Amino acid sequence: MKVQILSENRTSRPECLAEHGLSVYVEAGGKKLLFDMGASDLYRQNAGKMGVDLGRIDAVVISHGHYDHTGGVPSFCEINRNARIYIHEKAFATTYGLEDGKPEEEPCSIRWTAEQRAQIDGRLILTGKPVWLTEDIAVSGTIPVTEDDAAPEVFYQKAEDGTLIPDPMEHEQFLAVRLRDEAGKSRGVFLFSGCSHKGVIPCIRYAKTLFPGERISGLLAGMHLYNAGAELRSSILEQVAAEGLDYVLPVHCTGIYAICELRQLLGERCILAGAGDAYSF
Repeated sequence: MKVQILSENRTSRPECLAEHGLSVYVEAGGKKLLFDMGASDLYRQNAGKMGVDLGRIDAVVISHGHYDHTGGVPSFCEINRNARIYIHEKAFATTYGLEDGKPEEEPCSIRWTAEQRAQIDGRLILTGKPVWLTEDIAVSGTIPVTEDDAAPEVFYQKAEDGTLIPDPMEHEQFLAVRLRDEAGKSRGVFLFSGCSHKGVIPCIRYAKTLFPGERISGLLAGMHLYNAGAELRSSILEQVAAEGLDYVLPVHCTGIYAICELRQLLGERCILAGAGDAYSF
């Protein structure tokens, strides 16, 4: 499997730029996939410098309905006329984060104009339940959680009367890819999670139900721990480390403290990825 980071919060590549967003090119199982599209068209600029032909993408998977993962979709549809875009059916509500206990002025939800949405609609595949792109590639649909699962941060929707109600983040989903060896046997399952708003551990747990009896071997994820308290952050990271994954790439909203702690826990199995980086697994 080939993985290239087209958009991310940081970069060490002078030819690429960074932004608060995430976009990842994945080549696996004979398919060319795009996981998320950042906050803007920056992914497109970096793709050109990295030799990624967006016109040849077979399918797009959107992790959830926030602007920093969906901003590049309108421009992608101008470049690529064929790829279907897999997005959760509940990804289109207007949502807000909180700042000092009050809703932020700008929503954190999808910011397509009405005209852009009309042009994109025919390309969208609305998910809810798991969708299998091939026998080895799955889009999770809604990620189940338990009462014990602590969300790193709560987002809100505005009700008709203007009051704020918690967003249950049902629109979040992950991409899972089964890796195979030369003999066709499974080498494990690699997960891609945009922000893990419902928790990275529920993502891993649910992936095991989609691929019963198989181990989770790799994870590229925004874990949304940048503003988590030290106790919650350490608890989640220790659970990730206990999974025994071969590779973990903490990106985007994971936060520098969490990334440093994860590196201490996993050593070189924790890969510090940024825009412009490329890997083979």
